[in-house]
Amino acid sequence: MNCLQRQRGLSDSEESLRLARSQKLIRANEEILGMEGNQDLQFLLQGGDLLKVRSPSWKKTRFFKLQEDCKTMWRESKKFLRKSQTFSLDEVAAVRGGRQSEGLKKNTEEMVEDRCFTIVFKGRRRNLDLMACSEVEAGQWVSSLQRVIAIMSGLSKLQKTEHWIFGRLKKADKNKDDKLSESELKDFLRLINVEVDDVYREMLFKKCDKSNTGFLAGAELEHFYELLTYREEIAVIYGAYAKTAGSMSPENLVDFLQTEQREAAALADAHDIINKYEPDESAKEQKLLSKDGFLVYMHNPEAMILNAAHKEVHQDMGQPLNHYFISSSHNTYLKADQLTGPSSTEAYVRALLKGCRCVELDCWDGSDGEPVIYHGYTLTSNILFKDAIQAIKDFAFKTSDYPVILSLENHCSVKQQEVMARHMGAILGSALLTAPLGHGMPTNFPSPQELKGKFLIKGKKLNYLEASFGSEAAGKDEEVTEEEDSNDEEEERKQEENRKKKLALAQELSDLVIYCKSVHFNGFRDARQNLGFYEMSSFKEGKAVALAEEHANAYVRHNVEKLSRIYPAGSRTDSSNYNPVPLWNAGCQIVALNFQTNCSEMDVNQGRFLVNGRSGYVLKPAFMRDVDTEFDPVTLTRGAWLQHKTLHIMVISAQQLPKVNNKKSSIVDPLVKVQIHGVPADAAEEKTNYFENNGFNPVWNENFCFEVSVPDLALVRFAIRDHDSMSDDEFVGQYTLPFNSLKMGYRHVPLFNQNGDLLLHAGLFVHVMVVDAERDA
Repeated sequence: MNCLQRQRGLSDSEESLRLARSQKLIRANEEILGMEGNQDLQFLLQGGDLLKVRSPSWKKTRFFKLQEDCKTMWRESKKFLRKSQTFSLDEVAAVRGGRQSEGLKKNTEEMVEDRCFTIVFKGRRRNLDLMACSEVEAGQWVSSLQRVIAIMSGLSKLQKTEHWIFGRLKKADKNKDDKLSESELKDFLRLINVEVDDVYREMLFKKCDKSNTGFLAGAELEHFYELLTYREEIAVIYGAYAKTAGSMSPENLVDFLQTEQREAAALADAHDIINKYEPDESAKEQKLLSKDGFLVYMHNPEAMILNAAHKEVHQDMGQPLNHYFISSSHNTYLKADQLTGPSSTEAYVRALLKGCRCVELDCWDGSDGEPVIYHGYTLTSNILFKDAIQAIKDFAFKTSDYPVILSLENHCSVKQQEVMARHMGAILGSALLTAPLGHGMPTNFPSPQELKGKFLIKGKKLNYLEASFGSEAAGKDEEVTEEEDSNDEEEERKQEENRKKKLALAQELSDLVIYCKSVHFNGFRDARQNLGFYEMSSFKEGKAVALAEEHANAYVRHNVEKLSRIYPAGSRTDSSNYNPVPLWNAGCQIVALNFQTNCSEMDVNQGRFLVNGRSGYVLKPAFMRDVDTEFDPVTLTRGAWLQHKTLHIMVISAQQLPKVNNKKSSIVDPLVKVQIHGVPADAAEEKTNYFENNGFNPVWNENFCFEVSVPDLALVRFAIRDHDSMSDDEFVGQYTLPFNSLKMGYRHVPLFNQNGDLLLHAGLFVHVMVVDAERDA
């Protein structure tokens, strides 16, 4: 491990002053983060040399070190005229020890396994494959990074806010003299995404410059920070209930929780809140909640808009598998488009870590007798089938313990199909389901609970499941391809030609298909009369949407007994997505989307599966699990599904919204869209006016009202856009959740970026009220 490197070109006195300032800044950030004396943090602050791995021949030493802000990792670049590069620990999705990444497996030998590790970034940023000089040092890097990232992710919202603002104050301080001039203040305001006119900025500066020096320092900066972060809306709410010497007593707090938040709170709950969230020990001793304590509590996850109980697995997981919506991916191996995009095992890892429970493998004959995965008849790169299975096995149950379905699109010869079967058996081992659960021929699907930790294979099968029990002749079925339904005549012609080729199926692979046998769809009547419960069809989006619109009730009933998989049209070569909501409304379980594509459809998918412990399984409403159901999402005849609700939402304010581009002068003009996704009668959208030149603390105070007929299927989406009068408004952040998971009252709403990752500092503040619609009449 190298010592802290001296900066070039500095005299001894300048270097000494630099080091003193650096240590002062580190101590300040350690205090803000509550990480004083943390050994893992100290290790990263000291830094050291690591070997960066790009190819078998490209392995170069780079010096890595955590910067003084305690969250930005710096790495030295040897490239001529290229600045040293940095990345924030906020951007890191995971740190994986060993040769787990595709790059390290390909570019290093097994003998260096214990010296390797990978930093995996959120979004589409390329992994950083690294090698330390020893096993001990690699372990230290991995454990230190993991622990510091875990501590930082567990910080309170206020700690993250203070650290974020402090970092930008230091960035605005160009000459590092711990003071802000008026011009530096202007830069600082732009860094935090707010533009103010010169008159107001001058007034704000003079108000804080008590010493009349033309600079803000010490207590003046603290005063400026207090003015900047003052939340008038919170102060008004707090003032209305702080009736005990200007503070909230337990009784005042219970009044607030019952009246505003519509929670069944008692005095014991109020005491728990004060003990847990009040930062002032004196107030805590007096059993009072200060304004600061109230703000800390309001940012606590238990007090946010998502019902905290729904963050855990709270639904009945003992129902048959087909009674659940299942988080599902299409072309899971792709990282981009379907024509020239790269295939990667990392794409499987990312989908699985997002809670995906059904992944797709397009299998083709490869060289050296090893089957490969890629998008056939295109220029997409390929990966080895066995590598994909290994990656799936390693990461399948990191986010969720519930079963994973491997959807095989099989184009391989019999010989390589046999290799596929052997690889799955050897790699997945006892976790691979190779026979029905229980004794005798099953009559229904097992439950997610019964299938915990198991892999199910979806694909073609030579015979009927009954043949395994000697009750049915093992006759060969019509050969089908996984994705054979199409509204495109040319595509239908090509697929008909492919079907005539009659690709043979290996018995070993066929035997692995138990509960998910792929069959052609010949209509609802045929499916009801001639198909077993385990025989399922795949529908191209166009066919599925047409059925959902024209034969909605029949589709719902079909999905009470069978599984249905929906996949995007082949014309979506850019890996774009269709709207999954109409298909969920029809009871379709495996509504497969391109997880590699950032879009509003994926936002809605994330919202659907945000609850129930992010298990990837969400129980369908009771009226979609009844074989005699009359539910029709299009016509909405009367029935138990009609539970008319009126949703009142007041969009109050937002905090610390990110810039949409990195230009210094770029300031967002945010507006908020509130959308209802559900049955057609419930689909609605309202939006606020835009708030000009302020992404730091915009205030709207605008009210909206929505009528919701089928709350069990409704989702609520909050989308923040940057207003642009000349072009489409740009995405800033969003949050989607099920209607039935809304908490009422004053609630903070976290925000996700386009990649579906949490924006650590940003948030929305709203008031929510849900009432029975009849009561308003």
